[in-house]
Amino acid sequence: MTSDQQLFQQAMAGVQPIRRSAREAVDKPVAKPTLAQLARRKAALHGAGELCLELSDYYPAHDPLDWARDGVQQGVLKKLRLGQYSIDARLEIVGLHEAAALDELLRFVEESRRLEVRTALINHGRGPSDRSAGNRLRSFLALWLPQLKGVQAFHSAQPQHGGLAATYLLLAKSERARESNRERQQRRRG
Repeated sequence: MTSDQQLFQQAMAGVQPIRRSAREAVDKPVAKPTLAQLARRKAALHGAGELCLELSDYYPAHDPLDWARDGVQQGVLKKLRLGQYSIDARLEIVGLHEAAALDELLRFVEESRRLEVRTALINHGRGPSDRSAGNRLRSFLALWLPQLKGVQAFHSAQPQHGGLAATYLLLAKSERARESNRERQQRRRG
């Protein structure tokens, strides 16, 4: 008998098998997870921080949504704000409950990144006042989008694309698009 086997036998000397009644207690179903717990699980799968389903404050209904990661060029932000990029994908979440909207948003961003979409439009709706139901979803987007991996910037849309009831979304370039851009820049310089 080797020394490892002897050590194992010594360590296991006082161990007793689990009785059937104790095993049954372990096998009982756990409580159904809350919406907030489900949101945290989804966020973890998608490289996001903690995405909550509870609002502490509403985003002002008449203010445009506007956010960008550090390093996004001002010219890119201006073109996004003015709606000058072609819209490669659209997501319609008007009227959805927050949990369903979050699920759709996570799926949409993941699929858009897989398909190398650069700009998208999210139609989320808007209510007449800060605390209206229509503005609730818009307020959640202002919280969720900065936490999602691959989201570079977003801004409320131009009137022809939905105005304050829709948002332009700028996603990170794929590695293939970055390489193509580098090659194009090298040809211009060389």
